[in-house]
Amino acid sequence: MYFLIISGMSGAGKSRAVASMEDLGYYCVDNLPLALIPTFAEVCLNAAERYEKVALCTDVRAGGNFDQLFQSLDAIKTMGCEVEILFLDTETATLINRFKETRRKHPLMDSGLGMMQAIQKERSLLEGIRGKADYVIDTTRLSAAGLRERIIGIFSASDRDKLFEVTVESFGFKYGIPPESDLVFDVRFLPNPYYEISLREHNGTEKAVRDYVFQDGAADELMGYLGALTDYLLPHYVSEGKLSVTVCIGCTGGKHRSVAIAEALGEHIRGRGYRVAMLHRDYNR
Repeated sequence: MYFLIISGMSGAGKSRAVASMEDLGYYCVDNLPLALIPTFAEVCLNAAERYEKVALCTDVRAGGNFDQLFQSLDAIKTMGCEVEILFLDTETATLINRFKETRRKHPLMDSGLGMMQAIQKERSLLEGIRGKADYVIDTTRLSAAGLRERIIGIFSASDRDKLFEVTVESFGFKYGIPPESDLVFDVRFLPNPYYEISLREHNGTEKAVRDYVFQDGAADELMGYLGALTDYLLPHYVSEGKLSVTVCIGCTGGKHRSVAIAEALGEHIRGRGYRVAMLHRDYNR
């Protein structure tokens, strides 16, 4: 069983780090009392199939006595657990700006300290755990997305391909472009089965509609371009650390052409070894 301890300066991005670890399949716990870590590890070991990877977030809210943390980590190592520490750091000026922007108080200010004093005291309290960290990430110049990509790059190098998923979604422009889209393609130039009375009430998942859309070669040519583009883009998204991409195909009503092309593109991408989720937003309208 693998335990990752996430710690660092208040305002450095620990909550975002925890969210990224959850995306990677970790069971995450925030601010567990340090003395309870061995007991928690025993519970996890008794259900190892559920708690194979665990991330525990701890910081000055634990009281600053990290001798207890190191004792607890030594204890769970004797149980056969692998343990690593991730520490998030940020320059003081950036931390002050972040607290001002969010209008939050530093947790140590409740003891009567000013912002600068609180940050300095926190650095002193966390010095020991920072020195023992296996990974230190400076988030001073990292956006939220940049931090996520850095974490995914460190902790999912071997599993990235398995985690990555492509959603191929059809939609109708008359109902609006899906807000979750990463890539959008307009296929309203293709032959429209809507004007074929026998096909109007059917949709693009059916062979007759698909054959109509692909009848004159334009759809086949389009698929050549879409296949080549996704073949190029998807490996780069994986290497960048993205866990998902949504490709949206639109026609007028989202019932015929977009559905047929989305199905064909999904088949192509799945044939390249990627996990694919198909979604037809409007084909039942």
